Amino acid sequence: MDSRILGRDLKVSAIGLGCMGFSHAYGAPTEGREAVRAIRAAFDLGYTLFDTAEVYGTQADPHANERLVGEALEGIRDRVQIVSKFGIRFDMSSPAVDKPLIPDARPERIRASVEGSLRRLRTDHIDLYLQHRVDPQVAPETVAQVMAELIREGKILHWGISEAGEEYLRRAHAVCPVTAVEDRYSMMARQHEALFPVLEELEVGLVAFSPMANGLLTGAYGKGDRFDPELDYRSAMPQFAPEAAEQNRALLDLLRALAEEKDATPGQISLAWMLCKKPWIVPIPGSRKVERMRENAGAAEVILSPEEVAAIDKALDTIPMSAVFGGTAVKSR
Repeated sequence: MDSRILGRDLKVSAIGLGCMGFSHAYGAPTEGREAVRAIRAAFDLGYTLFDTAEVYGTQADPHANERLVGEALEGIRDRVQIVSKFGIRFDMSSPAVDKPLIPDARPERIRASVEGSLRRLRTDHIDLYLQHRVDPQVAPETVAQVMAELIREGKILHWGISEAGEEYLRRAHAVCPVTAVEDRYSMMARQHEALFPVLEELEVGLVAFSPMANGLLTGAYGKGDRFDPELDYRSAMPQFAPEAAEQNRALLDLLRALAEEKDATPGQISLAWMLCKKPWIVPIPGSRKVERMRENAGAAEVILSPEEVAAIDKALDTIPMSAVFGGTAVKSR
């Protein structure tokens, strides 16, 4: 797989693997040995960027995902880049399947988080360490200063922020240069395009999570699909509601037509669209099946011209579509 540069010098595969779904949010967790085999298979397919977080887990093992990633990558650690995250916990008192997030980016909490992640990931450094959500009670300069210290200590190599606005990003970047932001980005969620000029100005890359709108843009889901209301976030996502099937028909028809024209799949088109838009965008689809990982990797070979990308954007500006999941609620601590 081709590589890309995030920030000034973090070289990664053009498409990364979002590992959350092996342990969290998409139904019953994948059995441990099977998950490890799948992650290693992704590496064999050319993936080198693997995304996890300290909170991706189960009630029985809240840190399960980092343990899986650490085990899977232990023998190939020098050939991959690990992304992990700090700065949130879940409100376990909530009955919602997607439990609200409680930000906590106090320096002492960050220090405890990075040490725990390093142990679970079986490594002495994290390639890209992300603030998982902005903590309104902690100034960006304070967080950035801790990141600068961790970089000097060699515990992290680069840092970034998930779901940050322009002011927060600029203030943090002025203290310790930010390598990447990680934001929800897909054909159905384009609000962060407003930040693109700032990212280009500051030389900050974009790691795009949910790049296929939680799987909807693969075209694999229909009106009759049901998801576990206890374990699967998709059970509460508006793009999977029964009425959404008709609302998104034109969008999926567009993807299928483009896929036929390019000898690709709808999912590959949804990834190629963002890959061909900017050289500093790296999507991280969260596949658990090796055949889907292989399909997603193939998106890096699908070429869309600037004119074709612009035409898709123009269509997306006007085409009807349902609401799309915009993220889990955030509460103050």
